[in-house]
Amino acid sequence: MPTSPSPLAQLPVRRLGSDDLLACADLSENRNWPREEHKWGLLLAAGTGYGIDDPSGPGLAACSVVTSYGPGLAAIGMVLVAERYARQGVGRRLMQHVLAEAGDTALTLHATPNGQPLYEQLGFVQTSRAEMVRGRFTFTTPAPAVPVRAATAEDLQAILRLDQEVFGLDRTHIITRLPAFADHLRVAEEDGEITGFGAIWPNMDTHVVGPLIARDPATAQALIASLAAATDRPLRTDIDVRHTALLSWVKENGLDSIMSNAVMVRSLPDLPGDWRRRFAPLTVAAG
Repeated sequence: MPTSPSPLAQLPVRRLGSDDLLACADLSENRNWPREEHKWGLLLAAGTGYGIDDPSGPGLAACSVVTSYGPGLAAIGMVLVAERYARQGVGRRLMQHVLAEAGDTALTLHATPNGQPLYEQLGFVQTSRAEMVRGRFTFTTPAPAVPVRAATAEDLQAILRLDQEVFGLDRTHIITRLPAFADHLRVAEEDGEITGFGAIWPNMDTHVVGPLIARDPATAQALIASLAAATDRPLRTDIDVRHTALLSWVKENGLDSIMSNAVMVRSLPDLPGDWRRRFAPLTVAAG
């Protein structure tokens, strides 16, 4: 006698691998997000993917990716539930599994307005907001004259040191993937010292700016302007709303606000590191 199908809220969760990349992209498309196959490739390689198989056939009913920075912090991103299974407990089932897997590790995520109530019920609290902006960079308002150049292999150790100082944790497993992942990687350098770095990577028809680490807003502006000059695609990035000067400057240069997401943490009062020098994440799942 055939067994009854499992309730949606009790469906098994499994680890995802590189073979699941297209299924993850399909699920993004199902929720009217960009497919972002290039981004999915990085996240599944550098992080741990979790998914719930669609009980009605091929593909995924839900997925997410966790990027670990050791025992101190992990970032949850790309939490997606297929439209046909929305608001039926599937997202909660997936998140509860991810939380159980994380154990005592502190967690962070960027929450859409739709997802924020669930995350609050699961113990996450908002610490800030990130504004997503997009548009063709116009160079209307010039950047300060801070020296910026293309990064070289010899810069990697200095970039890693600066990133750990600003981010507050070791992201070597992410940052060392930047030269292959990004189309352009730039550093700001003054008196022989690297004071910031930034990258743009391809995502559908845009170039995404991130990560963006800089000594001050002027250095961040110079890095963005240098990166913008290297592409003819529209730019997109996520900027902490506390960086009001940088947000005003990019909007003066043609980037418009698309949406605002809550930056949330769990089991941690706030994110480590120095937010004043952390201007844009690599991705909202990888920090």
